[in-house]
Amino acid sequence: MVTSAGRWLLPAIVAALVTAFVAAIGATITDLGPWYQHLKQPAWAPPDILFGPAWTVIFGLCWISAVTGWMAAPTRLAGDTLIGLFAFNGFLNLLWSLLFFRAHRPDLAAYEVWLLWASIAALILACRRYSRAAAWLLAPYLLWVSFAAVLNQAVVALNGPFG
Repeated sequence: MVTSAGRWLLPAIVAALVTAFVAAIGATITDLGPWYQHLKQPAWAPPDILFGPAWTVIFGLCWISAVTGWMAAPTRLAGDTLIGLFAFNGFLNLLWSLLFFRAHRPDLAAYEVWLLWASIAALILACRRYSRAAAWLLAPYLLWVSFAAVLNQAVVALNGPFG
C-alpha cells in the first residue's frame, strides 16, 4: 500500500529535478558581463542583486504548483498535459534568456516575453481546473514576467536598434 506521502514523492522529486535543471541552465545562460553592464537601464529598474532571489522564489513556487497541480489532476492524461505545459513554459523561459543575454537581442526577447507570459497564463488556467492553490502559486510568476516585459521594452527603447 502506498501512503499519501509516498504518492507525492515521485512527482515532488521529478518536479524538483526539472525545476532545478531549468534554473541552473537559466543561471548559466544569464551573462551580466560587459555587454549587459553597458546597456542603459530605466531609472526604475531594480538592482541586479534582486533578480536572483526573485527567480529563486518564483521557481520554488512553480515547483510547488507543478506538484500540486499534477497530483490534483483527475487522470494521467490531464496530469501529463499539465506537465507538458510546465515543460513548454520552461523552454520559453530559457529561450528568453538566450535571446536577451547570449544573442544580445533584447528586441527579439521583447517579443518572445509575451509568449512566455501567455504560457504562464495558460498554466494558471490549466492548474485552476484541478487546484486553485496551484493556480495562485503562479500569480507572482505572471506578475514578475509582466514587469520584466515592460523592463525589456524600456531597455530596447533606451538602447536600440539591435542586430
